[in-house]
Amino acid sequence: MSLYAIGDLHLHFQSTLKASAQLHDRLWKDHEQKFRQNCLRMLTEEDTLVLAGDHSWGRNLAECALDFDYIMALPGRKVLLRGNHDIFWDAGKTAALNARFAGKLFFLQGNYYPYRDYALVGTKGFTFEGPFYLDAHRRVVGWDTDAEDHARKIIERELVRLRASFENARAAGYRKYIMFLHYPPTNILEEGSGFTEMAEEFGAEQVIYAHCHGESRFHDSILGRRNGVRYSLVSGDYLRWKPMLVV
Repeated sequence: MSLYAIGDLHLHFQSTLKASAQLHDRLWKDHEQKFRQNCLRMLTEEDTLVLAGDHSWGRNLAECALDFDYIMALPGRKVLLRGNHDIFWDAGKTAALNARFAGKLFFLQGNYYPYRDYALVGTKGFTFEGPFYLDAHRRVVGWDTDAEDHARKIIERELVRLRASFENARAAGYRKYIMFLHYPPTNILEEGSGFTEMAEEFGAEQVIYAHCHGESRFHDSILGRRNGVRYSLVSGDYLRWKPMLVV
């Protein structure tokens, strides 16, 4: 009964939209088949798999139907986190998604998912990703302050959702937490953020995030242990389409 995680599948069995990386990067060639084979080899029906956002390029549930069929056919229990490309998922309709896919998929946002004596908590998250302005030596000398102000508003909203997830789990009696984000907890300039502070406040053992795919972005945020919390990136291409064992 193990817990695994991976993110950024970017499935498109129906949608005509594709990320440019999926068209040109060798790591994305036949990634759906590679990932499915790895899941069949590594997971059992008693395991839990957290998918950390960016599941489908579908613009609505109808365009995601085959992508969801693919996910539901994977072994184990599937927990889905909202990613920035998951436009089928209205943040205010998470409960409706959980009702519609009850017993098949669980959508994690503002709620929690029980795993052994842990509560899995999470939200999409957000971080300011620029534009950053560089000098001739590629050192950051400034950034777009208007974009930063806009990002701050989104971050505050996501922190409210994350706190709700923690507090719902705590009200149910849980004291051990694993925290999931789609976005990284910090950007390339930050040592910490509201997300790292909340992980430490509630004593989360791990923070697991995705979004940073493409080799140039694998080290955009925290990796390893910091202040008692273990941080892990689980983007699909970073993991070479092998789900990471969390617990």
